Amino acid sequence: MEYMTFSEKKDKSYKAYSMELAGRTLAVDIGRVAAQANGAALMHYGDTTVLCTATASDKPRDGIDFFPLSVEYEEKLYSVGKIPGGFNKREGKASENAILTSRVIDRPMRPLFPKDYRNDVTLNNMVMSVDPECRPELVAMIGSAIVTSISDIPFDGPCATTQMGLIDGEFVVNPNQEQWKNGDLQLTVASTSQKVIMIEAGANEVPENKMIEAIYKCHEINQTIIAFINQIVAEVGKAKHEYTSCAIPEEMFAKIKEIVPPEEMEVAVFTDEKQVREENIRKITEKLEEAFADNEEWLAILGEAIYQYQKKTVRKMILKDHKRPDGRAITQIRPLAAETDIIPRVHGSAMFTRGQTQICTITTLAPLSEVQKIDGLDENETAKRYMHHYNFPSYSVGETKPSRGPGRREIGHGALAEKALVPVLPSEEEFPYAIRTVSETFESNGSTSQGSICASTMSLMAAGVPIKKPVAGISCGLVTGDTDDDYIVLTDIQGLEDFFGDMDFKVAGTKDGITAIQMDIKIHGLTRPIVEEAIAKTRDARMYILNEIMLPCISQPRPTVGEYAPKIIQTKIDPEKIGDVVGQRGKTINTIIEQTGVKIDISDDGFVSICGTDQKMMDKACEMIKIITTDFEAGQVFKGKVVSIKEFGAFLEFAPGKEGMVHISKIAKERINHVEDVLTLGDVVTVVCLGRDKMGRISFSMKDVAQQ
Repeated sequence: MEYMTFSEKKDKSYKAYSMELAGRTLAVDIGRVAAQANGAALMHYGDTTVLCTATASDKPRDGIDFFPLSVEYEEKLYSVGKIPGGFNKREGKASENAILTSRVIDRPMRPLFPKDYRNDVTLNNMVMSVDPECRPELVAMIGSAIVTSISDIPFDGPCATTQMGLIDGEFVVNPNQEQWKNGDLQLTVASTSQKVIMIEAGANEVPENKMIEAIYKCHEINQTIIAFINQIVAEVGKAKHEYTSCAIPEEMFAKIKEIVPPEEMEVAVFTDEKQVREENIRKITEKLEEAFADNEEWLAILGEAIYQYQKKTVRKMILKDHKRPDGRAITQIRPLAAETDIIPRVHGSAMFTRGQTQICTITTLAPLSEVQKIDGLDENETAKRYMHHYNFPSYSVGETKPSRGPGRREIGHGALAEKALVPVLPSEEEFPYAIRTVSETFESNGSTSQGSICASTMSLMAAGVPIKKPVAGISCGLVTGDTDDDYIVLTDIQGLEDFFGDMDFKVAGTKDGITAIQMDIKIHGLTRPIVEEAIAKTRDARMYILNEIMLPCISQPRPTVGEYAPKIIQTKIDPEKIGDVVGQRGKTINTIIEQTGVKIDISDDGFVSICGTDQKMMDKACEMIKIITTDFEAGQVFKGKVVSIKEFGAFLEFAPGKEGMVHISKIAKERINHVEDVLTLGDVVTVVCLGRDKMGRISFSMKDVAQQ
């Protein structure tokens, strides 16, 4: 019997491709691993290695009216030579970075699958090795597009992704981890061969024109990657498989329009009250259910058919008639309101309302020891000082379901607001606090993430956080026609316009520039005029919100933190004396904490943060630390507690772990025969330092204090 060796088997299917991308080699191995997936590639960029796979089910999933796409980004800690922390020593649930990366892969690719496709599709990206010069997130984005394009899964690609940094005013294509973290721009752009399909950005107040320039530099580079992918597809791509279409039959649409004429549907959706609109649609649904009672096939897809009918109606009203469902003008923002200090005893609070979207953000301050520790693939990022959390309870949209913790959407919205606010936060030296903001969604009808940015800005200011400038956010929508020139960009979209429109373009920033962008679309890309118009309109709206709503509510950060917030004193000590403050097994520092009730953090470079709510006790702790770390000189005056009495004198503890001696001859002006004649254990006395005696001990005098 003859056997085929592995190398012979590999040679029959293995293909290797490579291209130069931003000064590094991007290599793609096809047919080397994971042969049973619909599409697979072992991706290499520098020494960063990611296994990307695409798989699809044979049949559509029953009973759903959406495309069931699942995108996974798996961070394996062996990729950076780490063993996971914790008891289990195994990777646990996806990190926040992994979830955000999955979302960035999902957003540009989802619109390129057929709208009537209901087969389950999973894109899996497993990070196996990380080179700090080549970010694994980017490799996964490109790899997902490659494996889907070469697979037999229906997909109108390829697409490509490029990242852009900004260092000292110069653009850096596909920056390394350090450049990405410390630069003024973190921009990710995905494109097809013709249009931009996804934008994600965090920025340090980058001007709008500079941002547009960066976006289209990425778009140009994406065209070279797409040409590379097309080459791979031409050689190893599979024919796309046939699938069962879930499109609504045209005859069903025609019958629905007979029963519910377009004019009736327009009346049903044309209202600024979400609850009224939902009630109108419920009545229409009941009428159609009664009409189709004998047609089980149509009843099964009636919900999707009504959704499509609403969508066509709303889009026609906006695009052809320039009428929005709530009657607003195309550039008009819904009614706005802002309040601060609505929650007592918290460190800071504010509420921002835009139409039927209402967000309340609470700020909490804590010592730097409360920063969030991160166990991820970036070895340079081990802690996060500012945390923004976003919650979206079911009552905010009038629904009832149990809370199961934050989902990917909530994590994504929280990260977007966090990204928008980080550039304006004070440094640790200016404001030595860990900061957490929590945005609670009270009511939702469009763009709660941008509402949370506005509420968080005011909450931080109310808490006394000296932010550099206020930040506001707003979202634009889009409705397109049959040609690239036939479109309308809508300012401040509500939920209905988001559901039925083509774009959700969120932009946050200060008066001087952009701090965050997130763009979601449902079509095959945006032209440059649309991108430019959306950025311009969001700037106009942002300025209005800042100047007319937020600043009149709170014009600048409070000069001090609130009554219930912890106070922090910072002092600097010689790093070589950190051990003196800590003491053996922490005895000294724990004594200070017990005596004063404060929290103490000491950095490796000697910065000491003393945190508490009682200013007197904080000052006492600070004084203790200064005493412990002072090189003692004659003439310094201290208070000390008598801890030991000998025939020749008394020992005083004048700071935790620090003792000195008062000789019997230095206790009183007159001669005394016994120390006990004047001093008792536990007495607190004032002494002056005489320097050190022959034995190296600190020597004190009580009788010479008055002379100082």
